[in-house]
Amino acid sequence: MADVLTQGHQDNRLLAALPQDAFAAMSRELRQVSLAQGKSLFEPGAPLNEIYFPQSGMISLLVVTSDGRAVEISTIGREGAVGLHGALGERFSFTRAVTQIGGRFSTIPAGRFAQFVREHASVRELIVRYTELLWVEAQQIAACNAAHDGEARLCRWLLQTALRTGSDRLPLTQELIAEMLVVRRTTVTLLAQSLQRAGAIRYSRGHIEILDREKLKQRACECYSIIQHENLSLKTGVKLGNNAQSAD
Repeated sequence: MADVLTQGHQDNRLLAALPQDAFAAMSRELRQVSLAQGKSLFEPGAPLNEIYFPQSGMISLLVVTSDGRAVEISTIGREGAVGLHGALGERFSFTRAVTQIGGRFSTIPAGRFAQFVREHASVRELIVRYTELLWVEAQQIAACNAAHDGEARLCRWLLQTALRTGSDRLPLTQELIAEMLVVRRTTVTLLAQSLQRAGAIRYSRGHIEILDREKLKQRACECYSIIQHENLSLKTGVKLGNNAQSAD
């Protein structure tokens, strides 16, 4: 059972990238939970007292405006974690963190993770590099939302979501996609129909299946490639032992 749980935790690439000694110690503190779609993990101003490492689901970070609207600035899947900087001392969330796609997640209290940060320089370096990556992504997505058309942004978002969940079958409604891309639902309907006619996706109520990633890449904006390049730099730019898994 212990081996099964360890392998499950290592479905998350940040955990898989840790040196073996750090991961072995941390795996005794990690626990696996199943979270449903729409679960709120943090609200703005809430203390970051738990860290979440997605194994199969995806978390969205949302900026909440004064009129109650929520704008997505980043998504976190099996390549990353939410709440990492909570291990660097008392920290509070600037965003709302919500599970956009339910799945399996490894969690650890921020205080316990802080101990591993103090004991392992490589873990500290990983946090710094990953925090930089999130900042770069947030800036890129902000530029993307301002400069690129709906189809290019939708293709970029679908490709990112597939990579971050490890699946081409995405349980997503048009309403949810419209909210994340800050467009009208009718716009998403028209874009999805166009992509379906092109053979890139198959859409049924509440579900999207990616049929041809290359077709989506051809229609996506350059932001997808830029973000993927930054993810690769995180993997190759930090020497984290021999546990790291290959990226898609």
